[in-house]
Parts: sequence; structure tokens; C-alpha cells
Amino acid sequence: MSLNFPSKLLEEAVNEFAKLPGIGTKTALRLVLYLLRQDAEVSESFGNAVIRLKKEIRECKICHNLSDSDICHICSNPKREHEVICVVESIRDVMSIENTQQFRGAYHVLGGIISPMEGIGPGDLNLESLEKKVKEHKVKEIILALPTTMEGDTTNFYIYRKIKESGINITTLARGLAIGDDLEFADEITLGRSLVNRLDFESTLGGRKP
Repeated sequence: MSLNFPSKLLEEAVNEFAKLPGIGTKTALRLVLYLLRQDAEVSESFGNAVIRLKKEIRECKICHNLSDSDICHICSNPKREHEVICVVESIRDVMSIENTQQFRGAYHVLGGIISPMEGIGPGDLNLESLEKKVKEHKVKEIILALPTTMEGDTTNFYIYRKIKESGINITTLARGLAIGDDLEFADEITLGRSLVNRLDFESTLGGRKP
């Protein structure tokens, strides 16, 4: 959609906002005009928050979650059950599971799932550090909490084959989630029950051989 802008500065700001996912030109214009109507302090606060986010946010060295420090608040919490690790696709999944208040273990964020169609292979994910945790730490259980899609199931199976010889308990979410669901879109009750009633992963394989 092409708009006739009265100002080059306005056009540049709208174009930048329109680069955000799900933001079209009309929505971008509405957001920019809203900021223009606010006091200068509001716009400055907004801009500074984005700049600080980009410059100062870190990735947890243990679980790959986003953090304000080298080790996130979950990994540094001695009250968490660090021998139970929930493997998720993204940071948004960590937030979704935490909202259920049903899980007291730790996490491992893969940063994606195996998807040949998108050119994403095992080497593009945080899998090496997961294998290292299993080998070097006292891990009792790995919970595979990936999307119930073909790509998610493929990634689950890949991880299972990599760590099954370790002898630790490998489980997955109970299928209270509909096929094709992402964790971030599941309601908290359903997701919480899927965690509490998780299944032994091998029992879900059916006729599929490791």
C-alpha cells in the first residue's frame, strides 16, 4: 500500500515500524502518530527501551533463555529442580510453561526445530549443549515439549536417539494439546495438565524404531 506522506521523517518512521511482524503500513502509521502525540519523554522512553534491549540483553549460558545477566533467574535459582530439564523450541515456550506454575524444573531452549523445508538442520539448534548436559550433569529426566507438528515430532525423535543410551527418563507432554498446536497458543490449564500427565516418550513411538 502506498501513502502520500507529508514528511520524509514520518515516512521513514512508518517504514521502520512496518518491518515488524504483523504490522502493515496503516498500523505502522497509527503507532507513529500515537507516539508523536505523546510527550517527548514517552517517545524517548520507548526508544531507549528498544536500544537497551538490543545492547544489554543476553542469552543464558546454561539454558539459552533470554536474561539480563549471563545466567538467567531460573538457572540460578537453587529451589528449582535442575535435574529435570524441559526442552522447548523458543523463549516464548518458556514463558508459556512458567505461566502454568506447574513446573519447577529447568529449561533448555533449542532456538528452533528441525525443518528441512526451511533449511534448518540439527547443527542450527542448541543440541550439542543439551547432549553435554546429559553427559556431564546429574540429569534425571528430559521432557520433550516441542510443537505437536511433523517438524516437532522429528526433532523429538532426533533428540531421543541422541540421548536414549544415557539411561535417563525421557518423557513428552501428554497429548492434551491438539495436533499442530504451538505451546504459546495453548491455554494454561491444558498446558499445565499436559506437563503433569506427561508420558514416557518411547511409549508414544508406536511402530517407529529408534
